[in-house]
Amino acid sequence: MTKGKIGRLREAYHDTLFKHVLRVNESGAPNNADGGSRSSVKTAKGIIERIGLEPVKGHIPGQTAGQKFEEITRDFLREAFVLLKHMRPGDWEFSLGENIQRFEQYRHLADVSRLIETHRELRTVFSDYIVTPDIVVSRKPVGNDTINTCDMLVGDANIAAHTPLRKSNSDWNILHASVSCKWTLRSDRSQNARTEGLNLIRNRKGKSPHIVVVTAEPLPSRLASLALGTGDIDCVYHFALSELQAATSSETDIDLLNTLVEGSRLRDISDLPFDLSA
Repeated sequence: MTKGKIGRLREAYHDTLFKHVLRVNESGAPNNADGGSRSSVKTAKGIIERIGLEPVKGHIPGQTAGQKFEEITRDFLREAFVLLKHMRPGDWEFSLGENIQRFEQYRHLADVSRLIETHRELRTVFSDYIVTPDIVVSRKPVGNDTINTCDMLVGDANIAAHTPLRKSNSDWNILHASVSCKWTLRSDRSQNARTEGLNLIRNRKGKSPHIVVVTAEPLPSRLASLALGTGDIDCVYHFALSELQAATSSETDIDLLNTLVEGSRLRDISDLPFDLSA
């Protein structure tokens, strides 16, 4: 059975990650595993075996690995969206580290930024308002020529005069998705994705963007720590979910993974472009 272009794009995604992010140390432990956990190392090795690519031996600084993970994931999503353009037309931008106040739903937060700059003592109160997601997906507003491509839909200035999707009303890009990339979920810092998600929901004026997390974490318990629950994150996406499921041997971990997958809290990276197109 053919894998299709999305399947081949997923393979290319893994190939690029193996070249630029994934590393194994002298004992063979992958850098997305917790070296102090036998189960974590075993599962991470099992994922590598099932992907079928040869990992690079050596070390890469955690910050460098995280930045490359963001870039490679951004590129994967951008290329996948091109393939899905017939399902989700539009002029889309995929960028890294953009402050949310640059987008339509959050432009009012620019006032908060100016307030913080003027009164530095307020930084501890308002700092959480200014979120900078790892990856942002945004849509440019459209002109009347595009809107009226198939028929005369708008013309009168009083019709659809406030929607930000019309360029005549707004030049601000509309934030469509916030993607947080976590190579591992080893530290409490991984939970800041929840805080960012809540701030994106609470501080918007208009539609809420998709709020998702992409990770290469091999331990189901740590995936569950972020994936379980609803309200702040749409879903967690694993860079190799089917390989993770095949590499997991503990009955407890298998049951936990099944709970996350069947409960729509954990999906594969190949699902993400489709979910963002919904």
